[in-house]
Amino acid sequence: MTDLLMKCIARIRSDFPTKFGVPRQSGLVDALEALVVFEPEFRNPDALRGLDGFSHIWLIWQFSQAVRKTWSPTVRPPRLGGNARLGVFATRSPFRPNPIGLSCVRLLGVEEQPGLGPVLRVAGADLVDGTPIFDIKPYLPYSDIRPEATAGFAPGADTVLEVVFPPGLLERVPPEKRAALTGVLSCDPRPAYQKDPDRVYGLDFAGLNVRFSVCGQLLTVLDVRPLPAH
Repeated sequence: MTDLLMKCIARIRSDFPTKFGVPRQSGLVDALEALVVFEPEFRNPDALRGLDGFSHIWLIWQFSQAVRKTWSPTVRPPRLGGNARLGVFATRSPFRPNPIGLSCVRLLGVEEQPGLGPVLRVAGADLVDGTPIFDIKPYLPYSDIRPEATAGFAPGADTVLEVVFPPGLLERVPPEKRAALTGVLSCDPRPAYQKDPDRVYGLDFAGLNVRFSVCGQLLTVLDVRPLPAH
């Protein structure tokens, strides 16, 4: 097998310090904003010339928290409850021969930031903070959309939960982060095989730890506290 060298051209700066709670697909929570910060070698405005004419872009990135030395030809998709095995190439599992992800995000703007050079502000990203990005390509609506496409074992979108966020707890969340956090919770961050209504889960988001439980289609926020300072 031939080993090929790929360079990390940028890293994402998002509100997710860990994998838990990250939306299962890009674009599910449009209120989620993140920054694409280029590595010093690639902080050249000329490389982005014309990109601001596109509303959406593709991010090609590494599942950096799922890198393994070996791979399996079959995986257990969470959508199927973790009980059925399918071929790895029939899924979007991070556990692949090459742990590469593909996300379509909305481009909010190209900004110049002191010490960082040109950065991309994007919406709807499904990446953990610090994720390496290998490439960026413009999204072309006339070729990247296929209305006739079929979706195999994943024909429909995931169920959206109703979120009960007590006002006193919501006030602990910065106003500019409330819509994004509520959207993340509504996507049901739990593993698909965990349905215990008495279990309390903890989600780290934007410097906060959010405790919640889920009963049926109702998610209730139980507590919101600042994460310990490192």
